[in-house]
Amino acid sequence: MAGWLEGTVVERKRWTERLHSLRLEAPVEPFQAGQFNRLALDIDGERVGRPYSYVNAPGQSPLDFYFITVPGGPLSNRLATLEPGDTVQLMSRAQGFFTLSELPDAHILWLMATGTAIGPYLSMLRTETPWQRFERIVLIHAVRQAEELTYRDVIDSFRDYGRQFQFVPFVSRERHPGAMPGRVPAAISDGSLERRVDLPLSADAAQVMLCGNPDMVRDTTEVLKARGMKKNRRREPGHITTEHYW
Repeated sequence: MAGWLEGTVVERKRWTERLHSLRLEAPVEPFQAGQFNRLALDIDGERVGRPYSYVNAPGQSPLDFYFITVPGGPLSNRLATLEPGDTVQLMSRAQGFFTLSELPDAHILWLMATGTAIGPYLSMLRTETPWQRFERIVLIHAVRQAEELTYRDVIDSFRDYGRQFQFVPFVSRERHPGAMPGRVPAAISDGSLERRVDLPLSADAAQVMLCGNPDMVRDTTEVLKARGMKKNRRREPGHITTEHYW
């Protein structure tokens, strides 16, 4: 049975005042890209844990988890102070069904994320699976401030796939060169997102994965449903696969 095991911090990277990556060495069981683990610390005699998605690809080391500190949050603020050599508890076995294996085939894969929810997509794109299954891939990362557009070195590495890959950043609270303004649902509604990448976002061509802020997930789902797309379920395959990130 799955249980707790000890991981050792290799690196903690601070992206912004609140955004951090924690990289660990730990003998976890094999997982699928898109799945999550639970990180935990013993605080005041109680084990406090929270789910965090893998950012690294399966079989890649060290393990990489991307998180934001929550004001007053007992766990995230302590994780943000860990140093190399410190230890953290995590589960031996990953969980979750937000994986490419749950998706029907399509010509275009749209990966839409807000904030730290870009993590599972980076794990997926570091594997060969999406590049073999989909002719075109669009990665969307929506943030409030431009400094939150993180992991750009990883994202830039996907440009080696040429026209098969496109990256579209959204920055809602300031203007930033190359980024679209506003919110993802609005850019779908007015057609500006499709014009940006010159690809259709339609039931006959696309699979869409939505991960992050529940408002974005909900509102984008409704916009897509208005286009004739439907939720993807095992018993009833569709076009929209979702994961709320808190």
